[in-house]
Amino acid sequence: MRKDKGKRRWVKSYLRKHFHILGCTVVLSFSLGYFWSMSNDTCQDTPSKIIEALRKIYSRPQILKPLRPDVLVMTPWFVPIVWEGTYNLEILNEQFQQRNITVGLTVFAIKKYVVFLKTFLETAEMYFMVGHKVNYYIFTDRPQEVPKVELKEGRNVVVLQVQNYSRWQEISMRRMEMINHFSQKQFINEVDYLVCVDVDMRFNDLVGVEILSNLFGTLHPGFYGSERRSFTYERRPASQAYVPHDEGDFYYAAAFFGGTVKEVYKLTKKCHEAIMVDKDNGIEAIWQEESHLNKYFVYHKPTKILSPEYLWDDSLGRPQILRKRRFLAVPKDHDAIKNK
Repeated sequence: MRKDKGKRRWVKSYLRKHFHILGCTVVLSFSLGYFWSMSNDTCQDTPSKIIEALRKIYSRPQILKPLRPDVLVMTPWFVPIVWEGTYNLEILNEQFQQRNITVGLTVFAIKKYVVFLKTFLETAEMYFMVGHKVNYYIFTDRPQEVPKVELKEGRNVVVLQVQNYSRWQEISMRRMEMINHFSQKQFINEVDYLVCVDVDMRFNDLVGVEILSNLFGTLHPGFYGSERRSFTYERRPASQAYVPHDEGDFYYAAAFFGGTVKEVYKLTKKCHEAIMVDKDNGIEAIWQEESHLNKYFVYHKPTKILSPEYLWDDSLGRPQILRKRRFLAVPKDHDAIKNK
């Protein structure tokens, strides 16, 4: 979560505000049209006319917390926001075990970020997809430094050696290219779902099959209560990551996203191509691959959204809205690690 340091100044004023349930209703005809475009839990390209109509009908969603823990919170495009208490993990585990799924967890440990791997893997073994098969895909330029961690049955570490780059921003942007390449070359044959996360983190509570969907994103801990105008989208029209001021639903974190291998392939392909166009034009989006991820989610709505319970930094405090803190940033000296 190295990008969060530069964003925290946006946060404190919003954490003090009261949150409330969505107060706008989508007109039925357009709702049905949009829902049809997202039917069968797929992430198809949404017709531009429907996007334009929806953008005019509802303002930025404000659905951040259920009134009761057992109330399912939905977006205007009828997909759930996952909070503690809004799902039955026992039932979901049965369903996914019957399907005999394997989940791939991708993480990048480039340069000195390899020091975070031991804690990351040890806590993942405690809390991530407990009872299910997992492949830990470790992208690293230092394969000899990947630690040996005792794994449960059906869980494997797969080391993928990649090159590093002189600038951490370049490494950050290249994640989309590498995930895209290996999705087509390898992941599609080995796992059913991909979960893509940052390595400078630790699991702190259960993260299970409740997160899985065709395409999911996670609300950024620094912006989950913010108004649309405060989102740090790329605002320069010259960039492929550009999002107009009157568009966008949430600000998503690049530190935690995923879906089926097919949908992650489509997302990373689109983002990588856009990054390369920007590069050719001498432009770098404000938050690198995270800016391109947010642009993608504006026009390719996620089929499930994870609440800030799934991505948190304790330096932001511990607001009452969080009943769980499942995936936490590890305190670190950013400057001492980024380019070494």
